[in-house]
Amino acid sequence: LIKKKIRKALGLDHCRLAGSGSAPLSAELLQWYRRLGLELVEGYGMTENFNYSHMGRPGKCVPGTVGMPYDDVECRINDEDGEIQVKSPGIMIGYYKNEEKTAETMTEDGWLRTGDRGEISKVGNLKITGRTKELFKTSKGKYVAPAPIENKINDHPKIGLSLVGGANRPQPFALVQLAEDIVAKVKEDESLKESVEKELEQHVKDVNATLDHHEHLEFFAVVIQDEWLPDNGLLTPTQKICRGPIEEKYKEHEDGWYDSKKKVVWL
Repeated sequence: LIKKKIRKALGLDHCRLAGSGSAPLSAELLQWYRRLGLELVEGYGMTENFNYSHMGRPGKCVPGTVGMPYDDVECRINDEDGEIQVKSPGIMIGYYKNEEKTAETMTEDGWLRTGDRGEISKVGNLKITGRTKELFKTSKGKYVAPAPIENKINDHPKIGLSLVGGANRPQPFALVQLAEDIVAKVKEDESLKESVEKELEQHVKDVNATLDHHEHLEFFAVVIQDEWLPDNGLLTPTQKICRGPIEEKYKEHEDGWYDSKKKVVWL
């Protein structure tokens, strides 16, 4: 009865199947909808292939993946950089009056370069692990894909957004924006910082426990003096982080953060 009331309040009481795209959903959120009796399937595609690529199959969805390719879609992973490449009837002819950009986006044998990195499971489910251009190298020569780590960080209820950086550093770190309600409370009562900090220190440990050693986060840098918005160029209109501008804005603080040896620093 309670489940039905919640679905009705969400306007989903007549919905049998719902789809999601554009950004990954956490396993916890998918499970929450399943407990309501609604299967939320994730899909994958882009303008260049008419958004015709992958979709989770009802009853066979695997959290963390975007499902299998449609029957007439082929998918492969480039051996050199792990890029997802697809071929389908929906692939564009090319960019209008831009042969150079078209050549960059299409392989010589007719596959679309998505710019996303991924893995294909034994049963054919595709897992997106980040963007090829987002990879950075630590001073130890190890490559780090920030997006999957950011997804783990953002699962915490007190965190709204995060950005994993640390190019040419021994270990990566994460810039963190707290959820709006938490920022307001901390600004109103500075004493709350201590309890929030303890939670975040534990979250650093919990996230690191799921990562390879070279991906372990050195610290969280919690930014509460600035808000990341599309208006100031730190977010896109669709609320995605603008890596370059954010990294540049806080770069001058990095040496001090690393030197402090703290697991949580505030700005």
